[in-house]
Amino acid sequence: MDPWSASTAVLAGLLCVPVLVVAASVLQPAGQVWRHLFDTVLADYVINTLVLMLGVAVGTLLIGVSTAWLTVSCRFPGSRMLEWALLLPLAMPAYIIAYTYAGSLDFAGPVQQALRGTFGWTRGEYWFPQVRSLGGAVVMLSLVLYPYVYLLARSAFLEQSAAATDVARTLGCGPLQTFMRVSLPAARPAIIAGLSLALMETLADFGTVQHFGVAVFTTGIFRTWFGLGDAGAAAQLAAVMLGFVLTLVLVERWSRRGARYTHVGSRSRPIVTRRLGGAAAAAAFAACALPPLLGFVLPAAQLLAWTLRSWRENVDDRFAQLVVNSVALAAGAALLALLLALVFAYTQRLRPGPLARGAVRVASLGYAVPGTVIAVGVMLPFAWLDNTLDAWMRDSFGVSTGLLLSGTVTALLFAYMVRFLAVSLNTVEAGIGRITQAMDEAGRSLGYRTHEVVLRVHAPLLRGSLLTAVLLVFVDVMKELPATLILRPFGFNTLAVRAYELASDERLEEASTAALAIVAAGLVPVLVLSISIARSRRRTPAPARGRPPVLRDIPEAA
Repeated sequence: MDPWSASTAVLAGLLCVPVLVVAASVLQPAGQVWRHLFDTVLADYVINTLVLMLGVAVGTLLIGVSTAWLTVSCRFPGSRMLEWALLLPLAMPAYIIAYTYAGSLDFAGPVQQALRGTFGWTRGEYWFPQVRSLGGAVVMLSLVLYPYVYLLARSAFLEQSAAATDVARTLGCGPLQTFMRVSLPAARPAIIAGLSLALMETLADFGTVQHFGVAVFTTGIFRTWFGLGDAGAAAQLAAVMLGFVLTLVLVERWSRRGARYTHVGSRSRPIVTRRLGGAAAAAAFAACALPPLLGFVLPAAQLLAWTLRSWRENVDDRFAQLVVNSVALAAGAALLALLLALVFAYTQRLRPGPLARGAVRVASLGYAVPGTVIAVGVMLPFAWLDNTLDAWMRDSFGVSTGLLLSGTVTALLFAYMVRFLAVSLNTVEAGIGRITQAMDEAGRSLGYRTHEVVLRVHAPLLRGSLLTAVLLVFVDVMKELPATLILRPFGFNTLAVRAYELASDERLEEASTAALAIVAAGLVPVLVLSISIARSRRRTPAPARGRPPVLRDIPEAA
């Protein structure tokens, strides 16, 4: 086995250790805490998790698919702006939008205060929806996760040909029937892929459900570990949650089995866009403007208002240290993830084979696993290694090593690699895939060795992909909460953890400064993605013989 293949196999094996540790916990004998959980709250965890996933699935599908179809097939005032504005909720972590709406819509919030002041109501004299509930969590998660469905559905609609819709219309199908019978089935694989991403993020969420008091697996794992002090029972809960993730992945792959569509013929005409006016244009604008308004603009405005009132008390040396900790941790994780991604990607390119492909797939599995589960899977083996090493050093040399792994940022960085390596790896692989073998052969014909081809040919072409990979992981780490909350060293805080702690104490206005900083960091990749959408243009097809051009206004492609 060559060194490249051996190194990737070892790295992939290390990265799958947390998942294997959690999965192996089901073989442990059930303790008193586990039996107590099984008899009391496990059924609530299962039911609430299923209801949460079902509600988010419905919400993200309705918002994502409808807005994607409207921005692709229709033109109305503001449609081009809304194409990228619909991405803005990607910058808003779910737990932060939960904090803002809870502070705004609670009984003591400004909305209910205004209602009571206007109509003279008192407590009990009016009904107002309870935001801190399972339904509230569904709405919050749907508002920030629908862009996953929107992006992939929009891309699938843009790739469809107008020929299929023309045939449907000649058979007597109206616009709605054509969408339901032709366009939607053809886009189903992409929509299911986007939905699976949204549901994985739903399973991984901790801050929203914890703040709203919803009993699901992520909150149960945290309470079992820190409240009941039983790491084994927490691992067994994580194993049950891992079963949900595995089921979701298998269902997603099964649903896309054989669902492949292609256009027959040498030409593929883009979908004809319809210009809307009057009430139809107003309705389309409202349908596309409401999700970013509720999912980003209003929460960001509330955070900004709170920050402007409280920044003098919040922005101090302690806040500066939080920024330094967060940026340093995110930058270190992003660079380490990029290095590992390059190792895996180039092993697959230079030493292709079953071993390299298998290592890449294993290394990419962590993105589907919630941060809470990964944290449990990291802490258990790292604590065992620390205790074993400390005991050996005490017996052999009379020296205590302390917690070298589980008590430092080492455990946290390792958890980030397991969780977010797939983000960097997919981006790097996409960039390397655009570099053809002919380019490598041209470099070798000039006398370059393999490493010189990589440095002189590949590096300039990969600059954009590498920057994107670093940026995406950086922002993901900045927003990550559950794994950071569990694995952070004693006395080490980040912006996400500080916002969570203040919000847990109902000090929402004080939490706004840290939350707004996280949102500002999340805006960076959204803006980059928006610029790429604005720059990418769909090709204008040659008009069919004997017919005038039907597309005078070709929408920008995502």
